[in-house]
Amino acid sequence: MFWKRVQIGLIHVAVAMTLVPINGTLNRVMIKELAFSAALVALLASLPYLFSPIQVAIGSFSDRNPLLGYRRSPYIVIGLLLCVVGVIASPATAYLMAENFWAGLALGVLVFGAWGMGFNFATVSYFSLASELSGERGRSRTISIMFFIMIVGIIATSIGLGRLLEPYSPAALESAFRSVALLALVLGLIGLIGLEPRLTSRRDAVGEIASPIGPDHAERQSWRRLFGVVRENRQVTRFFWYLILMLAAILGQDVLLEPFAAEAFGMPVNVTTRITALWGVCFLVSLLIAGALETRIAKRSMVRLGGWGAILAFILIAASGLMASTSVFYSGVVVLGIATGLATVSNLSLMLDMTIPGKVGLFIGVWGMANAVARLMGSVLSGLVRDAINQFAGSPVTGYVVVFLMLAGLLLASLALLHTIDVNAFRRQAESPSLVERAAAAQEV
Repeated sequence: MFWKRVQIGLIHVAVAMTLVPINGTLNRVMIKELAFSAALVALLASLPYLFSPIQVAIGSFSDRNPLLGYRRSPYIVIGLLLCVVGVIASPATAYLMAENFWAGLALGVLVFGAWGMGFNFATVSYFSLASELSGERGRSRTISIMFFIMIVGIIATSIGLGRLLEPYSPAALESAFRSVALLALVLGLIGLIGLEPRLTSRRDAVGEIASPIGPDHAERQSWRRLFGVVRENRQVTRFFWYLILMLAAILGQDVLLEPFAAEAFGMPVNVTTRITALWGVCFLVSLLIAGALETRIAKRSMVRLGGWGAILAFILIAASGLMASTSVFYSGVVVLGIATGLATVSNLSLMLDMTIPGKVGLFIGVWGMANAVARLMGSVLSGLVRDAINQFAGSPVTGYVVVFLMLAGLLLASLALLHTIDVNAFRRQAESPSLVERAAAAQEV
């Protein structure tokens, strides 16, 4: 089983590798070198999260429609191929936008859309496969291995991209993106070899019997009832908004950190690309620290520690722009990586507390939606604010400084909301007979 977990981890890192060139390199090139709107770049880079609601339909369709005797593997391949094509074509699309904006934008929507659609195809399929192969008891270990391999892969990809971009040129960028995309494809295909058992019986191949009203309608009906149930629990609503504020703040810097380093300190492309590697190393270290402290420090205390650490990080990064100090900037990136790791572990643990036995899928689905909304909202809001401030201030650095301070404010608001969340009150409300009955009905539709 260990090797199967490693294989799933390889698929996970293959898909994650396609995010690094776009979110860690192309975003900087489009905003700094090509002078595109940060909001536009953020929106294009956020298409995977904009498309995330279709994961429900993709998962349902693959349940009922195996291909070539496999329920998940073909959909993983389809998703991975779309990601690879999107990454390979994205630099040329960006340069076309610089020459002919509207033609480039039309092509860009298709290219980034293919990448975003592929991300969702692959993600829901390999997570479903991981769940099926691991069983209930082995899922935590599988997720841990997947997460560890993903972070190591992101670090290695950032370092490799930085080296491939020495010196930077449009040709070097296209070549580097092509190399990363093809390596991701190879790793993903290696991960798939012998991973999923082939369906042998007609019953397995057909899968679950479709609802007489049709699978698509059944999924929509299920989601409507699901959110009707969730709205009845005030603690769920509060935690939902807490996650959105916390994650939007922590992830809202993702598209802007490298362009900020370029504008504020004149860093070349190969140097800003390695910022992701520095962040990843600190993130990995903090995961080990959080694991050691998990039994010694209360979850809420760990959440607050991560939140306050991220606030400090954003203040340091903003101050580095005002002071033109690279040492302060790198200090902020280190603190941000550590704080993000602490916040991730503690929030995942708290999220699991905000579920009840037998209804885990009901609530995890909502937390997953909060994550997608937060990523989209954080990136686009940061881009819009940066563009608006730059338009009025006339200084390219001022907009970034305001954004980082805004993200620190969002974190403060999330920590204030955290004080109102009571896990025991959530369980009392969630286990009330009327709620449980409706939740069961939602799952049975």
